[in-house]
Amino acid sequence: MSDSQASVSWPHARLLWSYIRPHRKMLGLGMVLGIIVTASGLATPMIIKYMLDTLSSDGSMLTPVLTLLGVLVVTGVVGYFQWILLGTLAARVVYDARESIVRRYFRATVGSLTARPSGELVTRVTSDTVLLREATSSSLVELFNAVVSIIGTLVLMAMLDLVLFGATVASLLVVGVLALLLMPQLAKSQRQAQESVGRLGGVLEGALRAIRTVKSSRAEAREAERIIIDAKHSQVHSVRAARVTALVWIIAGGGMQLAIIGILAFGAYRVSSGALAVSALVAFLLYAFLLTAPVTAMAQNVALVQSGIAAASRIREVHDMEVEEHAAVDVQPLRPAPDVPVLELVDVVARYAPGTEPSVRGVSAQIPARGHTAIVGPSGAGKTTLFSLLLRFLHPESGEILLDGVPYSELPFDQVRSRLAYVEQETPIVPGTIRSNLLFTHQEATEEEVWAALRAVHLEETVRELPDGLDSDLSATNVSGGQRQRIALARAIVRRPDVLLLDEATAQVDGRTEAAIHDMIRELSQTGSVVTIAHRLSTVIDADTILVMERGRIRARGTHLELLESDELYRELVTALRIGVDLQIAV
Repeated sequence: MSDSQASVSWPHARLLWSYIRPHRKMLGLGMVLGIIVTASGLATPMIIKYMLDTLSSDGSMLTPVLTLLGVLVVTGVVGYFQWILLGTLAARVVYDARESIVRRYFRATVGSLTARPSGELVTRVTSDTVLLREATSSSLVELFNAVVSIIGTLVLMAMLDLVLFGATVASLLVVGVLALLLMPQLAKSQRQAQESVGRLGGVLEGALRAIRTVKSSRAEAREAERIIIDAKHSQVHSVRAARVTALVWIIAGGGMQLAIIGILAFGAYRVSSGALAVSALVAFLLYAFLLTAPVTAMAQNVALVQSGIAAASRIREVHDMEVEEHAAVDVQPLRPAPDVPVLELVDVVARYAPGTEPSVRGVSAQIPARGHTAIVGPSGAGKTTLFSLLLRFLHPESGEILLDGVPYSELPFDQVRSRLAYVEQETPIVPGTIRSNLLFTHQEATEEEVWAALRAVHLEETVRELPDGLDSDLSATNVSGGQRQRIALARAIVRRPDVLLLDEATAQVDGRTEAAIHDMIRELSQTGSVVTIAHRLSTVIDADTILVMERGRIRARGTHLELLESDELYRELVTALRIGVDLQIAV
């Protein structure tokens, strides 16, 4: 390995060790048990040679037989507990790794999460941690045992002289049948463990798809804890699978030892009949046979450790993600006079990545504490970027954003988001029930408030007709795009926020529901602030203020009628959607 390769691998090896370090005592005990198992295996050929020598000299066989049985019992018992110990260690390492990754995900900035496909992020928690498990537990112990076994076998073989190798197929078939009988149970336990991992990945991926809703609802900690419970279930199933695996391997290992004993007994018979000369040959060949196992184990476990280091490299990328720094102290915003805007942008410039064109350029705007503010413009004008700035998913390169006259930079993330509710354009549903979705941003809402929110978006009757009502699992319920959007709207209005941010709220709803949403916006704007992004101008024709954006700037502002007279782009947008002026006035 070159110096450059070593410098790259060393941080990954240190990360690998960071997962082992909390369990190093358990790992050390596993290595001690492994030495006992290896030593017992190395002693067996010598004990058998002692048996054969005793037989040839007409001595008593009681002592060597009892010694051999004692060694086999010790090997089996110690080996069984070693397998359980390593299985438990592996499960704990995986749990620790998954816990740290999940917590990192929900602390990470939206930009660092959306820069990677969500499926790839999920594999960090599922596949990569499994590779990490092998490299940080059983592989290290088995690699250590293999080295000890090879050295010990070579030393003991040097003490012997000739070789006997016989046919073993018939006796090994018995061992194979016994192992195969346990395979269905092993497959079942492993399948349960894998299914629990699949559920973990599915819930996590769904939550990551809704990361904007999670963060704007200040639910990072709750979602992380809910997903970690699934990780805990995976740990339990993995330990159960390890117990069955231990039993299979003990039967296979003990059976092979018994097969060797049978072959040696047959060889002893041949010695007594004069067909075979020296007992040392039997022991020598046994050592030659035993030598293949540790050599194979070394090759396999070196590969597993390398895979674990590669997995650690991928996991390291997660730990390098930029995270949101939440202040420990809850700083309350000032409560200004009623005429002070609830939100204000002052000459804000922002871009998604260094070196790219700014998504918004010198934007200044005021959002009043009451009323309906609409943002319109062609695709790519910067409308959604404004929402990302208000929700602190994106930070200004220059300029300032204020809440109640207090700069965002002086306020914690939670304090800002506690004042806002957000319905994003794709309206993801958080994995869980209808009830858990509606209570997502406002855990203290009453049953009456929940049904009132559903009534406002014309979903009350639909939900009441479901067999489980509010407790229906959304993942098992057919939810259309329009219903999904209405559930997201209901989730936002249950909370009755100071500022409601709607990104194309009427994109997938019918005319009746659209009218109900317009009524809801009018009602909410009487007591709070509603900010909408719309491509359907029917959503914003009665807004108190309409901001027209183009190429990251606000090019015009005013009411619908004012903009029809003064702004050419706004007239083009209205004409493109064939919304007549008379209709606008009538509405």
